[in-house]
Amino acid sequence: MTQSYFVIGTDTNVGKTYVASAFVKHFTAQGLKTVGMKPVASGCELNVKNELINEDVTALISASNITADLDLINPYHFAPAIAPHIAAEQAGVHIDLEVIQQAYTQLVCLADMLIVEGAGGFCVPLNKTQTLADLAVLLNIPMILVVGMRLGCINHALLTVEAIQARGLKLAGWIANEIEPNFAMFDENLSSLQQRIDAPCLSVVRWQGELNMTANNF
Repeated sequence: MTQSYFVIGTDTNVGKTYVASAFVKHFTAQGLKTVGMKPVASGCELNVKNELINEDVTALISASNITADLDLINPYHFAPAIAPHIAAEQAGVHIDLEVIQQAYTQLVCLADMLIVEGAGGFCVPLNKTQTLADLAVLLNIPMILVVGMRLGCINHALLTVEAIQARGLKLAGWIANEIEPNFAMFDENLSSLQQRIDAPCLSVVRWQGELNMTANNF
């Protein structure tokens, strides 16, 4: 039976793609058929096949060890590097969560392990009424939270954890990712998060460092 995880972040540019790709590589190294999925991506460019694709999706595809159609891996893709719901509105496209769910279901049939990467933060809008959080509820798979370690990270992390729990979702674990070099009081901030987040810290990644799993169940 396929296992899936949904990688989300406390904000944009906190290392979701790095973490999601690392998880894909981790499970492929275990001999599992593993694929990455990014339901919505903005900031895309045309490739040689005249397909809109961005660096995040390319990284997930490169890490995966099975092949799937791009429209399954990335159902919604937009050129402007802006919030997905605004990019969709500009393109005259409605982001339909059921379309994403159908793509997810097809990928599940192909893989042993499926890593889904979010866009922006947990509550980023996807259309006029729904957010990434609504997609998480629809898919109902364990969440992995990437905490961008910088000033303000404790508040951002705890608010996101609260939002996850309020929706009845499971937080499988979290990653502390140092996204600012020489972040002052790194250890103290990390300790504060470990004391307050009721889920395992799966890895602590220092500035531009490697992601090494610390939890045995992964």
